[in-house]
Amino acid sequence: MNTEQLAQLAAQACDDKRGNDIVLLNMQQVSSMADYFLICDASNERQVQSIAREIKEKAEELEISVKRMEGFDQARWILVDLGDVVCHIFHSDERNYYNLERLWGDAPLVETHLTKEG
Repeated sequence: MNTEQLAQLAAQACDDKRGNDIVLLNMQQVSSMADYFLICDASNERQVQSIAREIKEKAEELEISVKRMEGFDQARWILVDLGDVVCHIFHSDERNYYNLERLWGDAPLVETHLTKEG
């Protein structure tokens, strides 16, 4: 699985748990931190945790290790580090405050290939 496929898998996990405004940024030409940043938000702490847990479980099902998960207990901004893909799951209030999309505005948006459960 390449890094874009991993990023798409994480985006699908966000969507499966009803994450809001899912944005995937290609960071390859902008930063050496990661190839992709995934950003989404949810309206309450429990949902933020549920999204982070789903990303972790989907990755582990494919034997992809989660390097680090930070912020889970407070659930205001959870960072899930999958190596070349870093997922930022925000509480809606924090997402507006930190505005990572503006901060990394030079990074191109990547179209997500989300499939709806039904």
